[in-house]
Amino acid sequence: MSEATPAPSPTPAEKPRGVTAFLLRLRAFVREHMLPLLLGGLIFTFVVIYLANRIFILIGPGEAGVLFRRLTDGTDIRRIHGEGMSIIAPWNKMFLYTVRVQEKAEIVEALSSNGLTITVSVSVRYYPDYSNLGILHQKVGPDYAEKVVIPEVVAGVREVIGRYRPEELYTLKTSAISDAIIQNVVRAVSDKFIVLDDVNIKNIKLPPLVTTAIENKLQQEQMAQEYEFRLKREEEEAKRLLTQAGGIAAFNSTVSESLTEELLRFKGIEATLELSKSPNSKVVVIGSGQGGMPLILNPDGTPAPSPAPAR
Repeated sequence: MSEATPAPSPTPAEKPRGVTAFLLRLRAFVREHMLPLLLGGLIFTFVVIYLANRIFILIGPGEAGVLFRRLTDGTDIRRIHGEGMSIIAPWNKMFLYTVRVQEKAEIVEALSSNGLTITVSVSVRYYPDYSNLGILHQKVGPDYAEKVVIPEVVAGVREVIGRYRPEELYTLKTSAISDAIIQNVVRAVSDKFIVLDDVNIKNIKLPPLVTTAIENKLQQEQMAQEYEFRLKREEEEAKRLLTQAGGIAAFNSTVSESLTEELLRFKGIEATLELSKSPNSKVVVIGSGQGGMPLILNPDGTPAPSPAPAR
């Protein structure tokens, strides 16, 4: 009985090589482990869908993200995630911050320098320091407005209002108060990595009795200024009349020195001649007037007024 001869081994040219060999081995592996692979794919897909909101983080316009690594070094202060899609590990967490300018209104009750309660309506604009957003998250947190901005602004308003009396606040421009508050607050919030954009004083409400007293006082001051103006005007008018009277007196003195009896009689004759030229009927009696001047009579018998001699 003869022994079976082994089949000849394939030659090197017949062996699959490169990508073809890898694909053949992969196909064989898939056929052999079809069920586990299907189950693993389903589980992986389910996990990805379930954790999608933790893996794919959408950062909207005007926002920035700070990453917190749970298993390694905690808050990532070196990198700030900007707008758009960010992919992170599901065990990490992304904290979103609004980096736009924000505004908050607050009503503050403060005491003036004489102890009266003043109600101030204030509006503050602020935004976080983008480059130090990670440190802000680590040191203060997302509620930095309630922890830092509002308390510092309230303290600044009370400090500034305490420098003035109510009547000074009534007439003082709100811009001056706002500037003083900003000077007090800006350093305190900048140390906490917050930028203070502006502080606006919308309204300053004084106690009703104080407001009435201040208004009455201002009204009396305006009346006093009006009386003072009238007195000055009357003084100027008196000076003008005095100057005018002096001029008239000087004129009369000069004229009286130049008048003589002959000149007055001559002027009277000239006036009589002018009257005689008028078309109205008249009777002229020569030498019957004052100082020998002609007397002119109207037809009804009443004497016409003769020109009086100038003094």
